[in-house]
Amino acid sequence: MHSRQQRQIAHLMSFINRFKAQATKATQAQSRIKQLERMTLVEAVHADSEFSFEFPEPQRLPSPLVRFDEAAVGYGAVGAPLGATVAAKAAPTRILEHLKLLIAPGERIGLLGPNGAGKSTLVRTLAGELAPLAGTATFSPHLKVGYFAQHQLEQLDPKASPILHFKRLDHEMGGRATEQELRTFLGGFNFRGDRVFEAVEPFSGGEKARLALALVVYQRPNLLLLDEPTNHLDLDMRHALETALLGYAGAVVLVSHDRHLISSTCDSLLLVADGACKPFEGDLDDYARWLNDRDKTTTGAQKPAAASQKDKRKAAAGDRALKARVEKLDTQLNKLHVQLTTIEGKLADPALYANGRSEEAAKLERDQRELRQQVATIEEEWLAAADRLEAGVADL
Repeated sequence: MHSRQQRQIAHLMSFINRFKAQATKATQAQSRIKQLERMTLVEAVHADSEFSFEFPEPQRLPSPLVRFDEAAVGYGAVGAPLGATVAAKAAPTRILEHLKLLIAPGERIGLLGPNGAGKSTLVRTLAGELAPLAGTATFSPHLKVGYFAQHQLEQLDPKASPILHFKRLDHEMGGRATEQELRTFLGGFNFRGDRVFEAVEPFSGGEKARLALALVVYQRPNLLLLDEPTNHLDLDMRHALETALLGYAGAVVLVSHDRHLISSTCDSLLLVADGACKPFEGDLDDYARWLNDRDKTTTGAQKPAAASQKDKRKAAAGDRALKARVEKLDTQLNKLHVQLTTIEGKLADPALYANGRSEEAAKLERDQRELRQQVATIEEEWLAAADRLEAGVADL
């Protein structure tokens, strides 16, 4: 663990020392200084991670990558051109208005806001899936977006293998990577051996998410848009993503329920709420308090000032139900971890791989993948429920 972290620190320090004196790289160097300041010791659980990858250096890093001036985003137009300045026509369904936003290489932006406030709408506009509805949006002609969201999983070809997905992508990019080079890249996302030739259709949600993320990374984007990237990723893969982002030279815009990923990755926070997107001065604890106060204000406006005994009983019952939910999920996690530990112990036994027990080993590996996926899913539910119980607020 110590050796791995020292390599990480050396990598960041190399960048800082190399570029801190260059005006064009000063922002990126400062970003990495902040990342070093936030760095904590790597937990033991990550010591033997099956995942290890880096973001290739983008071919171009124009500045700015994107500029919005008095822009409005919402629904009613699709396919924003990723090129010159766009002066979009107004449309009836506006989610956010009067947007002033400038994204340059090295930016690390976390989007906060209540569910449904427009975070994903803004990300989809940056990705070019939606066109701005008003104002001016300028996209660099050299902008290359890497967009990772849950609906990307649905775009995978269920009949194609991971290696075939990559051969197609490499061909589209005009590349000439060999099959071995593609297999080596896939190995960083734990697609190894014959697994790279298997059809995607029966893959777990976590495996499909890893493949979709790998396809994004391979494209060498200079603007990375991550909308709930950790929903289907297990702990080791989340850590690998966090580590890879430390060395990424492009800009990042992140939407996530994962507080640790936001705090360890983002240098600035934008609050998306009430039809606007503005800088948020504070940290995630300040945001939790803001959201809590906002919910109380909304609730107070909807209900009489003096709550009835019936309301109090209802609220108390809700708290008890939430507490019971957290305890139930905690119990489920404990049981799954026990099962996972048992399976990993069997897989570590050299005797398993002798005397023609390959089918038993393959079954144990499948069980291990399924259990890890269950753990990741329940952990997400547990974290969300525990946050609501502790702070009395909804998810980020």
